[in-house]
Amino acid sequence: MNIQQIRNATIVVKYAGKKFLIDPMLAEKGTYPPFPNSPRQDQNNPLVNLPTSIDHIIKDTDAVIVTHLHVDHWDEAAIQALPKDIKIFAQNEEDAKEIRTAGFKDVEILQKETTFEGIQLIKTKGEHGRGEILKLAGPVCGVIFKHSTEKTLYVAGDTVWYDAVQEVINTHKPEIIAINAGDNQFFEGGPLVMGKGDVHEVNKAAPDAKIIAVHMEAVNHWNLSRVELQRFTNEKGISSNVLIPEDGESYSF
Repeated sequence: MNIQQIRNATIVVKYAGKKFLIDPMLAEKGTYPPFPNSPRQDQNNPLVNLPTSIDHIIKDTDAVIVTHLHVDHWDEAAIQALPKDIKIFAQNEEDAKEIRTAGFKDVEILQKETTFEGIQLIKTKGEHGRGEILKLAGPVCGVIFKHSTEKTLYVAGDTVWYDAVQEVINTHKPEIIAINAGDNQFFEGGPLVMGKGDVHEVNKAAPDAKIIAVHMEAVNHWNLSRVELQRFTNEKGISSNVLIPEDGESYSF
């Protein structure tokens, strides 16, 4: 497999001969207003440019996976750029209906046992924060990829560390784990995605896995920088297991 960090939660996964585009936010730098009640109110989203052209990102894509419909995971630029007959996987009927309303014709809801071109796609649970903020953040999902010719991949999506993430790791024993690790927050309500402590918990749960930290420094409410996460992993002695890609960087496994 090959995993390329594009920007924020947008990654390209080449797996068992198929190309998946996950959580496409494809707008030009500064297109959208900042998320309110959070840092960097003077900076529009996304904060950085795409590392390559939209055409290059979406070329030869076999399927798109949208873990939820927040604008930093599924935006108007993606809606306009993607072919309307492309295969799209959504987390639930509510999201699928909205994606279909945008003109997409081949939208399927991820299940516990979904198969696409011989690849097993397993929807996993996620919690987009802790406590009261969950009501505002809404439902999210992750996905496990399995194929006989590949290592097992777990794309966790917008979730904090909690017991269901532990359960996914215990059940499926992923060898590669992509986590959204920007510790994004509003001024109230606590983390919406994983931070340093969560990264450490993932590593303790899967000490032999390679962890790829994405969703960093691309939207205004980020709270954990790549430099700080690198320093933390060095201090904990886990830097060889935690990969922190720059936008555009890719890894093969």
